[in-house]
Amino acid sequence: MKFPFFLFLLSLLFSACSNAPLPAVASLSAESWQPWANAGAAPPSLTKTAIKLPSHLEAFIAEYVRYFEDSMRLTNTPGAAMVIVKDSQIVFIHCYGPRIVGRQDSIDEHTVFRIGSLSKGFAGVLTGILVQDSLMRWDDPVQKYYPAFSLKDRKQAARIQLWHILSHTTGLPYHAFTNLIEKDFSIPRIVTDYFPQAPISGKEGAFYAYQNAALCVIEEVMLRQTGKTYPQVLAEKIFAPAGMQCASCDFESIFREQNKTLPHFATGLGTWRADSISPLYYNAAAAGGVNASISDMGEWLKLLLGHRPDIVADSTLDRVFHPVVKTDKERRIFPHWLSRDAASYALGWRVLDNNGETIIYHGGYVNGYKSEIAFDRRDGIGICVLFNAHTPLSNACIPAFFERWKVEKKQ
Repeated sequence: MKFPFFLFLLSLLFSACSNAPLPAVASLSAESWQPWANAGAAPPSLTKTAIKLPSHLEAFIAEYVRYFEDSMRLTNTPGAAMVIVKDSQIVFIHCYGPRIVGRQDSIDEHTVFRIGSLSKGFAGVLTGILVQDSLMRWDDPVQKYYPAFSLKDRKQAARIQLWHILSHTTGLPYHAFTNLIEKDFSIPRIVTDYFPQAPISGKEGAFYAYQNAALCVIEEVMLRQTGKTYPQVLAEKIFAPAGMQCASCDFESIFREQNKTLPHFATGLGTWRADSISPLYYNAAAAGGVNASISDMGEWLKLLLGHRPDIVADSTLDRVFHPVVKTDKERRIFPHWLSRDAASYALGWRVLDNNGETIIYHGGYVNGYKSEIAFDRRDGIGICVLFNAHTPLSNACIPAFFERWKVEKKQ
């Protein structure tokens, strides 16, 4: 049967208020998690770092991991992988459950997931790297590189700049032609045949409406400026130099990958069934086509926190993460945690104001996979969690982490 959501919320409260002794991070057992849907499966991989952590940080991580494991059980989540980065180090990486329910093949730190819209953050940073390499400028018109780009209002189309497409402020209506991506139309076909037909909903740079197809125009811009496909540029500029050894941006790579987890869907009977990996959204790679392991995402967090200046400058990250537009007219981000006006969109990233604390965030969903990433640049801490199912825990794990972190800082 379905897990009652109100019980899940109660579990979060009890976890936050528990006074039970905290286990040391190093004492956490790999055998402590075994999903109900896969009793008898091999225990998950637990990778610990060799870093000696301050006792307060170790206790904070241990308490959060205890909350996370309890929530995994309560929500019957089949599988997940989590990494926490503090400053320039991966301080914790932990994997849970099977790659495929019913089999003894545990998720490990190199198991590949699809990460959905977390891909948009890569598009923003990659564009920033090309800007710092003087290959393009943020305020360049899209038509400078991609003359076929047009809108119903041709004057507005001529004014659209690179930062508009990455911040969802082209003026196109909400999710314009995402349905065509899901019918496997190519981005060039959508742009040339359908963009000129869409109504304009607002002025560029001021009107926000979340997009998939429009953001992927950046792929065509990069192709024409570099002579390379988007996956090639992404691998050359980010994946390879950052040491993201399992990351890719195409269907063929994940199809051939032996160490991957499949997406899982609820049966309605309290169990999960594995499904196949869909080729959809690899035709919109910048919006939802990245594949990665939790080890890869740890390296990505180091870069995002400013510890890979050999790849991307702090000034570039400042520009990418600078809020462009409020998203208060969109559905609320974390409605039980933040107010509607606490969220903005930057360049491929959401920016959340948690009572004066700035959190850079994005969530993702594609093909049954859920993913979450968030970090506080000032405190130098970040977390990424990848799930092989759409679970209620995906909506709770980020608020739970940063609410605990806020308490930790006060102690």
